[in-house]
Amino acid sequence: MSRIDPPVGEDDLQAYFDGRLAADRRATVERYLNDHPTAADDLARDGAALAELRSRLAFKAAEPIPARLRVSSIRAGLRGQRLARLRSVAAVCAWLALGGIGGWLASGLLASPQPEPVRVARMADDAIAAYRTFVVEVVHPVEVRADEQAHLVGWLSKRLRTPIDVPDLTSLGYRLMGGRLLPGHTGPAAMLMYDDDAGTRLTLYVKTDEIEETAFQFVEKDGVSAFLWRDRGLGYVVSAATPREALMPIARLVHDELERRPGAAPPNQL
Repeated sequence: MSRIDPPVGEDDLQAYFDGRLAADRRATVERYLNDHPTAADDLARDGAALAELRSRLAFKAAEPIPARLRVSSIRAGLRGQRLARLRSVAAVCAWLALGGIGGWLASGLLASPQPEPVRVARMADDAIAAYRTFVVEVVHPVEVRADEQAHLVGWLSKRLRTPIDVPDLTSLGYRLMGGRLLPGHTGPAAMLMYDDDAGTRLTLYVKTDEIEETAFQFVEKDGVSAFLWRDRGLGYVVSAATPREALMPIARLVHDELERRPGAAPPNQL
């Protein structure tokens, strides 16, 4: 029995315009455009508008990456955050030393230089800081774009020394924009960025060396919501400038998509 192609819809036309269709589906869309000159004219006008926009922004794309977006600048900012945390810990320890049980408590702190709450809070802070830095970028929001997804996955997996998966969020209206490599406290981290038709962007932050597994945790900082969890040596943070109830289904889908990868352990209770 011959296969019947599904009707051509807006998603097909947008994917055709973006050059994201497979060869067989592209041929179907081209036949549709030949039979529907109005739709073809609309795409032609969109293409002309895009070409004009690219021409106007060409000078911007040719500019060097701003210094604040360079890895060295981000690393310097993270060092400043670490120093601020160390000063806070030192002040607390000094006050504890004045108490009758200061020595006993201080020894407990020294025995655990990176207690779990501190590690989790640090991961959330780093993820939200990365979100704030790159989500506002127009020309350089990502290092590798979604049309090079295979290269992006291979590159990030190699640098993090563990397989990195790209969750499919199209069922919730979010498309992969691309990703980038980030510096971390214990090694490199990865960030994937998505957006929807309304221009809302969200990020998935992934880092290694997270031994303890945790269930979902929610944090909110200056208007940015984030769900984070740790599983099989990796830490994940989903961040967006959306309310908690809007971000929850997205974080659940990311979690479920990652759990479906080969060799995944049974999912945590969310």
